[in-house]
This record gives sequence, structure tokens and C-alpha cells, in this order.
Amino acid sequence: MVKEQPRVLFADQLGPHFDDGGAIIIPEVLSPLKRRRYHRQKAHLILSALRHRSAELGDRATVVTGQDYHSALAGLDFSVVNPTSRGLRRLLDDLAMTSNVKVEPSRGFVSSEEDFAHWAELQGGKRLVMENFYQDRRRSTGILMTQDASGTPTPEGGAYNFDKDNRQPPPKGVDTLGVPTAWYPSEDAIDEEVRTYLDELEARGEVSFIGEDGPRLFPASRAEALEALEVFMKDRLATFGPSEDAAMVGDWAMSHSLLSPAMNLGLLDPREVIDRALEEYRGGGVDIASVEGFVRQIMGWRDWVWHLYWHLGEDFVEKNYFNHQAELPQAFAELDSSLVQSRCLSHVLAEVRQRGWSHHINRLMVLGSWALQRQVNPRVLNEWFIDAFVDGTPWVMPANVIGMSQYADGGMVATKPYTSGGAYINTMTNYCKSCVFSPSVRVGEKGCPLSAGYWNFLSENQDQLRTNHRMFKPLAGLKRLADLEDVVEQEKHRSSY
Repeated sequence: MVKEQPRVLFADQLGPHFDDGGAIIIPEVLSPLKRRRYHRQKAHLILSALRHRSAELGDRATVVTGQDYHSALAGLDFSVVNPTSRGLRRLLDDLAMTSNVKVEPSRGFVSSEEDFAHWAELQGGKRLVMENFYQDRRRSTGILMTQDASGTPTPEGGAYNFDKDNRQPPPKGVDTLGVPTAWYPSEDAIDEEVRTYLDELEARGEVSFIGEDGPRLFPASRAEALEALEVFMKDRLATFGPSEDAAMVGDWAMSHSLLSPAMNLGLLDPREVIDRALEEYRGGGVDIASVEGFVRQIMGWRDWVWHLYWHLGEDFVEKNYFNHQAELPQAFAELDSSLVQSRCLSHVLAEVRQRGWSHHINRLMVLGSWALQRQVNPRVLNEWFIDAFVDGTPWVMPANVIGMSQYADGGMVATKPYTSGGAYINTMTNYCKSCVFSPSVRVGEKGCPLSAGYWNFLSENQDQLRTNHRMFKPLAGLKRLADLEDVVEQEKHRSSY
């Protein structure tokens, strides 16, 4: 009888859907912490999750340590679920030259790599649009689908996408959305052990972090992840949709699920998350717009960026359509919000410093928009997002940052640059009320850096944007701007934000 090989679990493979029941090897290595300058809470969460999983498995698990994965795993025969990064896949190829390494198909996503490859081939060279992929997966899985009188599959509610119903601004006159609070963990002895370990590494100068230390805010075990899932489904899914594109000074979480770290650690299978949301919807407590918007984030966008990471190639992160070369500002690099006057930017940087997390509108329309307007090198920005966010991974960020946020790929992922002036921020957030700048002013002491930066960006790049039909109206507005010359001259010399 052939002895079954032990299963290696990397740090994003910590849930039961990666465990086939045999012996387990868990590598814990220093090289990622030495190579990158992670947010302190990101490093803590990863190590805490690894050690919680080891404790759960007991005698089934062997923890191997080393400076890097190669030294920890060299000479071992094992099976492994295909990892989520090119670096780890290259590692497996190298180890397989001298050891017996069995690689299982990837897991942790709703669709497989084969599913995407088949769909992409059927597009026949057409642009690979996320909405088309999402609709195809809806039809393939039957999720939120029904049949019309003729038996033809049709989306529930009459549409695949209810995004138009999920763009409400924040309520006026209040500082929070007023929904039940999110789930939070209680730290335990493992967390304290990890904290002491990281303190010692930092004191010896072996590693360096950005951001503030804990307390830990996100699940580090399967049991915690299931608790967080239930709290969101019972208390917050129903209010998720309408205000998902809004942001408020006094409410960092709003109705967002905060489940992306748990899914990216492998503690939750995204399909089980979707199935649980569908249970709430079938029970009548959640409307179609909220459940569809939530499903689209997971089965649509999350799967989409995972597949694009492989499909677009390793050099995708080098794309730089506008040839932006500015260095990452110190306010970003050190998460120092005191260096910034703009209320929106200083508030969001403070959120990231405090928690290693901020929701998608703050990432895209505040951090990303500001970086695009200030010509930050997109590859450098992509690396910063990976390091500064607890849910940042090499596969998550390229399509989000290089593609959607910075339009550095020239339109391979997004159909237009996602940047705006202060008017959008003033509509969809309550940040502007307490800002020293005015969103309606472009020039002078009160001139909003985002408003002026938006028009300056369009002016500088109008030749490259002219062929994009979605930019026709903004570029037409540029021609009507009476103070454009003043705006451009001011932004050349702007030193305060």
C-alpha cells in the first residue's frame, strides 16, 4: 500500500477545503517579512492564522521553519493545492526536481482556471469583460437564476446587475450608517505569542513594519471566520447594497462584510459564503439588489482578478500607459496622515494605518484617484497596496491597481480611468464637511487638490484619452473650463494637499 503524501498548507490555504484528511505540513518562514515591509497587523494576522491552524490540527500537523520556503521544504515529498502566486508555483517546480511533489488543482475560488480558460477562448479575441464573465458564471452555476415561461434561463429580478440601486450617498446629518457593529475577535494566547515574536524580530532589526499594532480585527481561525460570516449575514447583508459605494468619517466598516481577509487566508470557501447569502435572500430578509451586489463582488470581481493575474502575464505589473514615474509619497509609505491636509486622503490613510483595511471606494476613489492624479508609478503603488492592506495579495492587486485604479494598462481591465474631482467625494462621502479645501473650488488656498487634480489629469492626458468614448463628456467639459490655465499652472507647483 502506497503511503499518502502529507499535504503542505501555505498561508492562504488554512480552511477545510484545502485539507483532504491526511498528515499536514505547515511552513512558517521569515523571508516574506524580511523581503517586504508589511503592515504590522497583516504580519500578525498571517502568523496568527498559521499558528491557530497548527493548534487545531494537533498531532496531524508538522510545522517546518526556515529563512525561506525552499530551505523549509527541500527534500520533502508532499502534495499541495496549486498556490495563488507565481513565486510559489516556481518554488514547487524547483522542489519537484529533487522531491516528489504532487500538485492538486487550485481551490478557493468559485470558478476553476479551466472554467476561465474555456470562457476566454469562446470570446474569440474580444475584450474580456468582467460583466460578461460574471453573467456566464451565473448561467453555469444557476446562482440567482430562474426560468421564464419557455424554460429559458433568466436572472432573478429581471437583471444580472443591480448596481444602479446600490449607489446611495450616505445619510445626511449623522456620522454613521447606523447598522449593527461588525464582528470582532477576542485575542488569545496565540495572538500574544505572535505579538511577542514580532516585537523581538523588530527589536533585532530583522524586520520592519508600517502601521499600528493590533488589536486583531479579522478572523484567524475557521471558527472565528464562521462567526464573522454569521454576524454579517444576520445583521448587515440586508443593508450592504444601497450604501456600498458611500463612505463616512465615523463608520469605517459600514455594512461591508469584512470577509475578504478570511477568504484570502482560505478560512472560508467563497462558494459557501455565497450559498449562505442565498439562504438569507430565500428567507425574505434581503432584497435582490443587496444579495446580487454581494454575489457579484465574490463570484464576479474576486474570481475575475484571480484569473486575470494568470491570464494577463507576469509583465502586467510593469504597464504604465501614462508613463507616471513619481515616487510613493511619504504620507503613503509611512501611513502618516499628519502630512496631508485633505480630509478625504488624511482620513483614509489613518484608517489604513489603524487597521490595514479600508473599503473599496476609499481604495479606488480616494487613494487610487489621488495617486493617478499625482502621477505615482503604478508598479510602486501596486506593491504598496499589497503590503499595506491585510487582504492584499500578489494576485488581488494587479487588476485592481494597475488596471482599474491607475488605468496603467490602457484599458485592458477597466473601460475608463476611475478618477474624479471633489464633487464625487462630496456626494458619496461626508469627508468634505470638515476639510480645509472646498470641493467646488479649483484654484487658490481653498482649491481642492482632487478637483484641480482631476482637470489637470484630463488636460495632461487628453490625447491618450480622446479615443475612449467614455471620456467624451469629461473632455468636452475640459474645453469649457475658464480657469484651466490657472489650474494647470497651480498643479505644477502644488506643495500641500
